[in-house]
Amino acid sequence: MDIELARTFLEVMSVGSFCGAAERLHVSQTTVTARLQSLEEIVACQLFVRNRSGARLTIEGERFVAYATTLVQTWECAKAEMKLPRGRESRLRIGAETSLWNPVLTNWVAWLQEYCPSIAINTDVSDAKTLLTKLEKGFLDAVIVHRPNYFSGFMVEQLLEEKLVHVQVPTKNTPNLFVDWGPEFKAQYDAVLPQPRQAALTFNLGPLALRVMLHSGGNGYFRTRVVEPHLRSGELERVADSPEFTHPVYLVYRSTESCPDLYSALDGLRVVVRENSEWHL
Repeated sequence: MDIELARTFLEVMSVGSFCGAAERLHVSQTTVTARLQSLEEIVACQLFVRNRSGARLTIEGERFVAYATTLVQTWECAKAEMKLPRGRESRLRIGAETSLWNPVLTNWVAWLQEYCPSIAINTDVSDAKTLLTKLEKGFLDAVIVHRPNYFSGFMVEQLLEEKLVHVQVPTKNTPNLFVDWGPEFKAQYDAVLPQPRQAALTFNLGPLALRVMLHSGGNGYFRTRVVEPHLRSGELERVADSPEFTHPVYLVYRSTESCPDLYSALDGLRVVVRENSEWHL
């Protein structure tokens, strides 16, 4: 449907007359009438009742308001997203899970700014399910996640061999903290460890659990790269004879054949993950 039809419909609704809508849209009243007639033919119902005082919505017209508003807003968002900023020749849309934005996504964006200055960058930090859905629908070009999905036409590549290790505060190793690192971790945990995972303190965000433990004491499973500086400083220590669990990081991306900029960007990501950056989350 021509987006101008929806825009004209909303203007008539707003001002309450075809004449007023024509003035605001800088077109003739005949054009407004023709557009509304075309729209009513498309949706197969009457949207306005015209009278001496102007025009009012029918019941069907009231129902159509939400759809017309969504159409216009979506179109405006699409134009804003597609338009490149001055000095940029292309755009990359990349995402990462909340627990991976620092330092992985941060360092990747910094690398792109330095080595690919002509590329406009859109970043998205969210949960894995949301990111993978956006990737599948074409709203993102590449995402960094712990649990990938396998789609036709997409590539899945392991970036890092991360592990989850059992650590504790040396001076106060209680209470037990359980962090939900996903279904694979919970299945492995239940199969290996004798103690139940129904701890007094449970979290679905590792950084929050770590801050609580460092502040108040306790023990739990955390990612190796995140706890490494705390182990070196003595704030934390490994729990002896505790098993380790794998928690790798994956890159999922669309085919690079039609996008050489993405190919270069992914090479940059591989470079930055090999650097020994401090992990803060």
